[in-house]
Amino acid sequence: MTQTEWILDSLKRGPLTPIDALNGCGCFRLAARIADLRQAGHPIETKNKNLANGKTVAEYHLKESTAC
Repeated sequence: MTQTEWILDSLKRGPLTPIDALNGCGCFRLAARIADLRQAGHPIETKNKNLANGKTVAEYHLKESTAC
């Protein structure tokens, strides 16, 4: 399974942060893989997540489908 496949599968199960991707599939460049997925047509949104240590990281989500 490629990093991009692992990331898409993880996004289908819930939000994903860079540390999740690093621990899950060894991906150091999650933003680049997210860009690849967006270019392939996947609706992914980015939210900022504040950590307990005061740092802010990106958290990626698949957008909810509005189709009936």
